[in-house]
Amino acid sequence: MNRQEAIDFLLDHYENPRNQGEIANPDVSLNGGNPGCSDVITMQARFGEDGKLQEIAWDGEGCTISRAAASYVTEMVQGLTPDQIDEISFEDLMEQLGREVVMTRPTCATLALGTLKKGVHEYHMHKRSEDAHYS
Repeated sequence: MNRQEAIDFLLDHYENPRNQGEIANPDVSLNGGNPGCSDVITMQARFGEDGKLQEIAWDGEGCTISRAAASYVTEMVQGLTPDQIDEISFEDLMEQLGREVVMTRPTCATLALGTLKKGVHEYHMHKRSEDAHYS
């Protein structure tokens, strides 16, 4: 992806955000923030009986990069398990967003993924604890 394609990609996600809003009865609901840029985000997710991500949403305020990245992250994790979400690297996300454009704002670009990963990790650990308790 060249620089202009990356800019167009980010602007599309910023102007036409995917999965923005809230979901009912989320398994994950976590706030994150980037004080350096005043970005604030809430990531919500719900997993199905099969353990895969069934529904995801985000909401918040921030710069173009953080909002576009939040929109994109919700698309890239659809149908993944908590372990698969945990395996997504920040470097891969930066590449997919267009490293040349977002490299000056890595904290903004990775805020949504970092917040989601933390929430999914907490959910996964709680779920494992529950499963161990009932088995």
